[in-house]
Amino acid sequence: MLFLRSTLFQILFYGVTLVMMILLSPVMLLPRRWGWWVVPLWSRMLLALMRYVAGLKVELRGLENIPQGGCMVALKHQSAWETVTLIPHFPDPTFILKRELRWIPIFGWYTAKFRQIPINRGKRSEALAAMVESAKQAICEGRQIMIFPEGTRRPAGAEPKYKFGIAHLYKELQCPVLPVAHNAGLYWPRSSWLVYPGTVIVEFLPILPPGLAMDEFHTQMVERIETASNRLIDEARHAPHPSPVLSRLPENSSRRGSGSAQATVT
Repeated sequence: MLFLRSTLFQILFYGVTLVMMILLSPVMLLPRRWGWWVVPLWSRMLLALMRYVAGLKVELRGLENIPQGGCMVALKHQSAWETVTLIPHFPDPTFILKRELRWIPIFGWYTAKFRQIPINRGKRSEALAAMVESAKQAICEGRQIMIFPEGTRRPAGAEPKYKFGIAHLYKELQCPVLPVAHNAGLYWPRSSWLVYPGTVIVEFLPILPPGLAMDEFHTQMVERIETASNRLIDEARHAPHPSPVLSRLPENSSRRGSGSAQATVT
């Protein structure tokens, strides 16, 4: 049953995405802000598929921590889940993504139309300079820059590998940073066809203000995201039907965040 549900979800996930991109392609003729509504609509459609086909729900905590205006959003990267589902909670987000995604037919056109920020990983110094200029413009426009500080997806519970590039960007932009933790990798694991039913918990953590030293910012960001993410993984062990992925992870109760966050379930 799990395989069949996952297969149906995967087919619908990519099928709905393709059909929506084709049918709604006339928005390419509109100004970016007028056509943006198709992106959160797409995200909500995929959330509905996850919930009603794959049995995957969402619990959101700390929505009150999302700042107004321009900011960076530093996301834990465990799954394909977080790349598509958090879009409706930000008024005008732009993702920092690898340049190769621009080359995908139709999908790449949308990333260009809605001014997502590409980065050429093969030319690090040039890529960083171009990314900084695009990011500065986005902040000036009051947009939210969505970035995955680890650069690539890491399995839930794996040793983190954060890159320092976000600290350079933080210094240049002088804007608040919203750290985001979650446990999506337990339910839609990296490179997995199977999507397990359950509830993904997301925490929007207290912001890191501008003006910190780069090392201090990076240390605090990693500590906040990892502490919360590990706590959410531990919390998932007590769910009514824990994800089978948890059986492959060691018990990790020592690193727990403090405090509580207001929760919203969708």
